[in-house]
Amino acid sequence: MSVHRVSYDALPVGTRAAIEQITGTPITVEPVAEGFNSAVGVKLASAKGHFFVKALRSGDRWSWTQAREAEVAPHVHAVAPKLHGRVVKDGWDVLVFEMLQGSVADYSPSSFHVPVVVDLLTQMSEIPRPDIELRDAGQRLQAYVRPGSVHHFIGDSLLHTDLNNANIIVYKGKARIVDWGWATRGAPWLDAAYWVIWLIASGHQPPSAERWASKVPTWQMATAEGLNEFATANARLWSHIGKGSTDPWTERMVDASAEWEAFRLRC
Repeated sequence: MSVHRVSYDALPVGTRAAIEQITGTPITVEPVAEGFNSAVGVKLASAKGHFFVKALRSGDRWSWTQAREAEVAPHVHAVAPKLHGRVVKDGWDVLVFEMLQGSVADYSPSSFHVPVVVDLLTQMSEIPRPDIELRDAGQRLQAYVRPGSVHHFIGDSLLHTDLNNANIIVYKGKARIVDWGWATRGAPWLDAAYWVIWLIASGHQPPSAERWASKVPTWQMATAEGLNEFATANARLWSHIGKGSTDPWTERMVDASAEWEAFRLRC
């Protein structure tokens, strides 16, 4: 998912006025480098404080992620930024969040952020699944697994599923996670397993990545067969995403998922 970016000033006057009812009059508006799932993504500072504003056109094929993120926000406040408000006006769907302090997580093997993310994933796994509409992990992966294997991914846990390090902000030894638009219902070990691929893409060898993931208690609920099927599903998924792509980030994920699958099949 990648969306063409537009500036904050390109939003309709009425939309900006509604946003500024929440934020106050902007003093500065700064585009963010990450988060290309949004047409608008800016840091906004005002006399009221610092905010992160993200927006999609209401007719965009991914606009449902805005509604999903707004619905899940009250349930994940312990690990995610506060949602100050949602604006749906003049063809735009806008979310206004607390702007987190800190830096994007570093997943490299020597980084002190890695154990901090273990703590975050553990805390996330303890959040009860809210009674809201969520994506289904089995349905999301069924096109990439053997018939009859999707049962490994079915469960009743709340999952984030996008453990991209750009979605995790570390500040004073604590990590928080943003971008819950793809919140999913599934097996409790899946977020730790998704993290394995990102760790490998950041320089870990598969055994090291799995050792870190195994520090998340829910990892112990996975079976060897389930992990094998998950690794294969993601290798196929990233191969499909990366077909014909020359984007270095995508190529890195294709390689990491294939490396993990090869490791799992040797286990």
